[in-house]
Amino acid sequence: MPGTLYVVATPIGNLADITLRAIETLKTVDLIAAEDTSHTNILLEKYGIKTRMTSYFEYNKLQKGDYLLKLLDEGKAVALVSDAGTPGISDPGYNIIRLCIENNIPVVPIPGPSGIIAALTVSGKPTNEFTFAGFLSPKPIKRKNQLKKLHDEKRTIILYESVHRIEKLLSDILEVCGDTEVVVAREVTKKFEEMRREKVSVSIEHFKAHKPKGEFVIII
Repeated sequence: MPGTLYVVATPIGNLADITLRAIETLKTVDLIAAEDTSHTNILLEKYGIKTRMTSYFEYNKLQKGDYLLKLLDEGKAVALVSDAGTPGISDPGYNIIRLCIENNIPVVPIPGPSGIIAALTVSGKPTNEFTFAGFLSPKPIKRKNQLKKLHDEKRTIILYESVHRIEKLLSDILEVCGDTEVVVAREVTKKFEEMRREKVSVSIEHFKAHKPKGEFVIII
């Protein structure tokens, strides 16, 4: 019998945001495939988890995918964890999940924290229908074209953005979508969590005066 790939959600900031089931799964599997082993090790040490780890990230996902698939074929149980939050959402976890499905290997979700949902629930924006577009292109022209397509969207729009491009993204939103109201969620669940609900022009001025730090969820 093949093993099972467990897709385990881990905290997006506050280490207390982990489920009992996630802790138990991480303790009992044969191997943890982690996007960043040093980052995940902090979590494992906090909860006394001694399970062996291997790295699984964007630049080794093809090679490690074959390795993990071999272990799973042999009946081993593997837990997949991302840097933070739920694996498979805007990270390389999608590849190994898809590979397992194609090879009839059971994939079991261990649900928990998600930056998208955490930010959306306190945004004040409609939550009955929404679309998640992840990280837009780092290329200015392509990013603006993506925003133009999203501009016609009637549902709430959720984006991820890095600290390095947040100001550029906000400027492009102003240019393409006008001075619309946005929610800028920064460092969700962490010590310096911040929720800004304001016109995009106000956010732009704020980050001109205050150097942006951390990871961002943008809700339009």
